[in-house]
Amino acid sequence: MAFRVLIVDDSPVMRAFIRRIIVLSGMEGAGFLEASDGREALRLLRAEWVDVVLTDINMPTMDGEEFVRCLAADDMLKSLPVVIVSTDGTESRMRQMLALGARGYVKKPFLPETLREELERVLRGAYAR
Repeated sequence: MAFRVLIVDDSPVMRAFIRRIIVLSGMEGAGFLEASDGREALRLLRAEWVDVVLTDINMPTMDGEEFVRCLAADDMLKSLPVVIVSTDGTESRMRQMLALGARGYVKKPFLPETLREELERVLRGAYAR
């Protein structure tokens, strides 16, 4: 299945790692956009459409929580599936981000299979009729 992913993380190394995992996990046809924080991601999303967003929480300028809140408040972007990819795996943080509108949560460090399974689950839900 061809799809486009926006990877939002302030670490260029982590963005490259996520991209590589998606490609190596056999998810063919993936296209990528990248942003280093929520503000940059919002600018990209207003210019280009993606199928799913993978975002960290802890970032400068606009963190992942504020970014998810902005997406939820935007009529054009609120249906966009978001998966949190964060080192903060506390139950309360996970519940909070899902309540704000995230559709999935992957705790760093993660196994490649974990990210693939979560992406597939979220993408299946996004295109379910």
